[in-house]
Amino acid sequence: MKRPLTVMLVAAEASGDALGAGLARALKRRLGADAVRFVGVGGAKMAAEGVESPFDIAQLSIIGIVESLKAYPRAMARLRDTLDLTAREKPDVAVLIDSWGFNIRLAQALRRQDPGLPLVKYVAPQVWAYRPGRARALAKAVDLLLSIQPMDRPYFDAAGLESVFVGNSALAKSFAGADAARLRKALGLTPDEPILLVLPGSRPSEIERVMPVFEAAVRQLKANRPDLAVVVPVASTVADAVRARVAGWPFRAHLVEDEGLKDDAMVAGTVALACSGTVTTELALAGCPMVIGYRTGAITYGLLKRLFKPRWVTLFNIAADQAVAPEYLQDGLQAASLAREIGQRLDDPAARAAQIVAQNAALEKMGRGMPDPSEAAADALIAFLQRR
Repeated sequence: MKRPLTVMLVAAEASGDALGAGLARALKRRLGADAVRFVGVGGAKMAAEGVESPFDIAQLSIIGIVESLKAYPRAMARLRDTLDLTAREKPDVAVLIDSWGFNIRLAQALRRQDPGLPLVKYVAPQVWAYRPGRARALAKAVDLLLSIQPMDRPYFDAAGLESVFVGNSALAKSFAGADAARLRKALGLTPDEPILLVLPGSRPSEIERVMPVFEAAVRQLKANRPDLAVVVPVASTVADAVRARVAGWPFRAHLVEDEGLKDDAMVAGTVALACSGTVTTELALAGCPMVIGYRTGAITYGLLKRLFKPRWVTLFNIAADQAVAPEYLQDGLQAASLAREIGQRLDDPAARAAQIVAQNAALEKMGRGMPDPSEAAADALIAFLQRR
């Protein structure tokens, strides 16, 4: 019997977990479920597709210079675990998904451990925004790049790395099956109650730095709007931490962990308070106006402020070249400012409608409506392996 193709997928945070799961599903559709098997590192979504991770990826979901230094010994231990897994399972190809800090080191270590193993990077570092030298580093470490942003290619062409633009999976996400009424029924909410979505991030450091400010803003809003329903969709990587914090809130908040209900929540939301990240694109696709906040370590922020070229951090704001959704970052992340912006949107249907129109226009510039990137990524990976 022919040995199935063994694909190693490595994702170190929630957004990468979703990409890995999508790629696994697409490869099974292309090759047949019996013709491919998966090994590697991932979260709950990849586990559902057959990837048994040797450790919890929350250990690797790190952002910030100081945080990375503190977590370095733990990350290196998980790197060794991943190398051991590779040696045991002997994959035919390794696909390293996003998570630059961990996966560039893993790529370099795999190159030393098994020079013949084909290495693919899925999601490029944002060299168009800062640190263009990373294009050369990646070109030395891997054999193929699956890119999700059209502005990536010139940088990697110049570095001599083959790249294929597969599109951004966040833009391909469909909310056609989402149902606002189903969310309201599941949570016991009336059809008229305004809903504030609170999305505090998917990394432990984000819960630590961002969520307390979000909570303070929600306290102010609830004081003036007792009928406001607070709904908190939570990423699996930080579910325990979020659950513990929400349990101590002096008002009721509805925690949503079911993946289907998360989509329902996004279309049901009146306004969202969101941590900067992939979720902002998803909210825009769902037609939910939002206010965005973020805070990282002071040293990290100081460095990024010097290196980061765009005026905005949210992708659809960058595409629109304006603050379609207001961003409150670092010292600007204050509860009073967030509460004011959210309150204005809760009270003004016309303002919400105008923001949704602007978000949709920005999504069009970003390439909404492309074919499913998971399918394109699977096709590119298969073509690459056939050439090998």
